[in-house]
Amino acid sequence: MQVATTSGKYSVKHYPDKIQSWKKEGNYFYFYTSETILELRVISDKIVRFRYAADGTFQRDFSYGVSEKLEESPEYFDMREWPDSFEIITTAIRVFVARENLRITITDIEGRIINQDETGFHWQYYLQKGGKIVYCTKLVQEGEAFYGLGDKPTDLNLRGKRLENFGTDAYGYAKDTDPLYRNIPFYYGLHNGIGYGIFFDNTFRTLYDFGKERDDVSSFWARGGEMNYYFIYGPELLKVAESYARITGTAELPPLWALGYHQCRWSYFPDTRVKEIGQEFRKRGIPCDALYLDIDYMEGFRCFTWSKERFPDPKGLLRELSADGFKTVVIIDPGIKVDPEYPIYQELVQKGYACKRADGAPMEGDVWPGKCVFPDFTDPKVREWWAGLFRSLAENGVRGVWNDMNEPAVFELGTFPEDVRHDYDGENVSHRKAHNVYGHLMSKATATGLKRHLMPNRPFVITRSAYAGTQRWSSVWTGDNIASWEHLWLASVQCQRLAVSGLSFAGSDIGGFIGEPDGELYTRWIQLGTFHPLMRTHSASNETGFDQEPWSFGPEFEAVVKSFIQLRYRLLPYLYTTFWQYAAYGTPMLRPLAFVAQHDENTHDLNHEFMMGDSLLISHVSEAGMKEKSVYLPEGTWYYYFSDERFTGGQSVTVPTPLAEMPLFVKGGAVVPQYPDLQYVGEKKIMEMILQVYYGEGTTHSILYEDAGDHYAYKTGQYNLVRFKQSSEPAQFRLKKKFVGKFEADYTHHRLRIHGLPFAPKEYVVDGGEVRPLLPEHLKGNVVEIALERKFEEIVIR
Repeated sequence: MQVATTSGKYSVKHYPDKIQSWKKEGNYFYFYTSETILELRVISDKIVRFRYAADGTFQRDFSYGVSEKLEESPEYFDMREWPDSFEIITTAIRVFVARENLRITITDIEGRIINQDETGFHWQYYLQKGGKIVYCTKLVQEGEAFYGLGDKPTDLNLRGKRLENFGTDAYGYAKDTDPLYRNIPFYYGLHNGIGYGIFFDNTFRTLYDFGKERDDVSSFWARGGEMNYYFIYGPELLKVAESYARITGTAELPPLWALGYHQCRWSYFPDTRVKEIGQEFRKRGIPCDALYLDIDYMEGFRCFTWSKERFPDPKGLLRELSADGFKTVVIIDPGIKVDPEYPIYQELVQKGYACKRADGAPMEGDVWPGKCVFPDFTDPKVREWWAGLFRSLAENGVRGVWNDMNEPAVFELGTFPEDVRHDYDGENVSHRKAHNVYGHLMSKATATGLKRHLMPNRPFVITRSAYAGTQRWSSVWTGDNIASWEHLWLASVQCQRLAVSGLSFAGSDIGGFIGEPDGELYTRWIQLGTFHPLMRTHSASNETGFDQEPWSFGPEFEAVVKSFIQLRYRLLPYLYTTFWQYAAYGTPMLRPLAFVAQHDENTHDLNHEFMMGDSLLISHVSEAGMKEKSVYLPEGTWYYYFSDERFTGGQSVTVPTPLAEMPLFVKGGAVVPQYPDLQYVGEKKIMEMILQVYYGEGTTHSILYEDAGDHYAYKTGQYNLVRFKQSSEPAQFRLKKKFVGKFEADYTHHRLRIHGLPFAPKEYVVDGGEVRPLLPEHLKGNVVEIALERKFEEIVIR
C-alpha cells in the first residue's frame, strides 16, 4: 500500500501496490495486491467492466442502472503474461494491467492507445460520513474531446470542465449551472478518430474532471460505494452509444401520439378552461395530441385525487377530450400530504412505506400540499403499491403521467437529509446512496402501473429526475428553464447531450417555463422543438395571466408556428422510424455532428448543428433579429429544405433565416417518409404515404418502420420494415424498395417527390415494365412527382 497524507475530514489516500496473485473464472479475471482486488470482466469484445475492492472486500454486486437483459457475449478472449503486465486480449482491444500498481492501459489490436490510467484507482476513508471515496484518474490524450453526462447546460465538448451528479431542483438555472436534475454517470472520449465510453455505475454523489485541475489528466470519483465502471470501445461514437444502451437497456416504442405536439401550463383549470384550449386548437387548425393538467387539478394537491370544484367530472371531461383527439397527461409528485383523512397517506403510513429518518421518525418536509411524507421507491413493495394507485387515473381516461419534484425536492431543505434511510432492494442504506436513483425508481413504478392499467395501450411517462437506464420506461424534459435566447441555445445543447447519454426521448419547455417570451423567441423555439423527440410547450403562471399557446403572439407568429407544428406531423413516420432505431439498437435520435463525422475535427466543438435521425440536419436560429446563419455541413451532398438549394459538405455555408424558415438540410440520397396533414394521431386513415426522395450519387440507404402506433402487436411481428436503396448516376435515378413485415397499413399508394435530379428527366420505368413518358403533371418546378402503388419495388427515371 502506498499512501499520501491529506488533512481535514478525509484520511490518507491509498494506492494499490504490486500484484501478488491472480486467477481466472470464466470471463472474470481477479488480480490481488496486498490490500486491493481488481475484478475484470470481459462482457463482449468491446465492453470490459473494472471493479475494485479497495480493502479486499467487494460490496453487493447490484445495479439499478444495468439492464436485466445484458448478456455476456465475447467472441474470443485470452490472457498473456509479460514481465511488467498482464494482457487480456479480445478480437477488438488489448487490456494491460500493470504488475506494479494495477494501472490500466487499453489499446486497439494495432496497439494504438484508447484509454490509459494516470494514477488509476485509489481511495481514502471518508472520516466524516463513513465509507470510502473512490477515485480513478486517466491521462488525457492529445486533442481529446469529452461528451455526455446527461443534461449539463454547458458546451457539448466537456474538455476543461469539472462537473458532478447530484439530483438538484435547479429552478431557473443558467448556463454552466451544476448539478442539475439528472444523474447520468456516462461519458465519451474522442481522440485521433477513436471513440470510447466510460459508464461509472455508482449512485453516490459522483464528480468528473475533464482536464480542469490538470489539463493532461481526467478523473472521476464518488463519495461512497465502489469504483465500478464499464469501458466501452467504439471506435465509432454511435457504436459506443449503442453499447451503452446494451448495458443500461433500450426504450420501448411509445404511442405514436406521444411524438405529436403537447400543450402544458401551470395550470389549466377549471375543466371549462381545458375544454376551451382544446377547442381553440381545433378551431385554428393547429395540430395537437396531448393536454397536460398540472397540480391544480388535484384536491388540495393530494396525489391521485381530483378537485371537486374545478374538475367535478374527470371521466366525462377526459372522454370529451378524447373524442376530439386529445390525450390527457396528469402530474404526480412524490410528496403525499400529511392528512389523517386522506386514504393514500393512511395506507402509506400504516404499511410502513414512507421514508424514515435515522431515528425511525418519518421523513417530513413541505412541498405543494404542505407537510408531506414520501414513499421509499427503493423498496420493491412500495413500487408495487405505487403502481397499483394508477388504476383510478387510467379508469378516468388518463393516458400519460408526469413525475415532477422527484430529485427529491423539498422546499425548506432542498432535498432529503443524508440520514434518511432507504430499503435499496434489501440493503438498508442512507440517502447518500439512494438520492440519485429516487426519481429513477419513482418513474419506474409509475411506468409499471400505467403499463398495467392502460393495457393494451402503451403508456407515456415523463420524469424530471433520472439515473442511467431511465430510458427503459420514461421520457424527460430539461426542467425549469427561462424565456431567454440563452435558454433556447441551452435547450439545443441539453437535448443533444441527453440523447447521446441514453435519454433520447427528451425536450425542453418550449418558450421557457419562467418569464414570458416575445413572439420571435417563441417561434424560434417551436422551430427547434419540431426536431426534438419530445415537443411540449410549458409555462408558469404569472401575475399578468399570460398564456403561452401557439396563437398567443398574434397572427404573423401563429402562422409560422402552425406551419412548423404541421411539419412535425408530416414527419411523424420519419420520427417514428428514428425512434424505432433508438428502441431497437440504442442509436441516439439526436446526433451531434461529432458523432456522425468524428474524423472531421471541425465538428468536435460544434454546439448548434445536429442530426435528427439519419437524414435531417438542424441548426436553430439562436439570436433575435438574425437574418442569416453560418452552418457547418459534414462531407456529402446536402439540400436546403425550403428551397432545394444544393450544397457540398465539408465546409460552412450561409443560409438566410427569415422568420418562416430555419437552417434545415436533408442529406443527399435520403428517402424521408411523410404523412399528409393531420390534426392529431388517429384523426383519419392515411391512404397515401409520401416519400420525399433526394437525389444522391452513388448508393445510399434509407428505412421506414411502421406499426399500429399503439398496442403491443409489434412485439409479435405486426410491423413492417421498408428498406430503400438509391443507386443513381449523373443521367439516371434508380430507387429500389424492399418490404418485410406482417403489418397491414391503411395506405395503398406512395407519392414520390424526387428532388435535385441533375438531368432533364423524360421517362420512367416501374418494376421493369413499360417505359412511360414524364408528363407535365409529373413536374412540379424542380421536383418530379409520381404516384405509385404501395407494392412497387423499383423505379428508374432517365
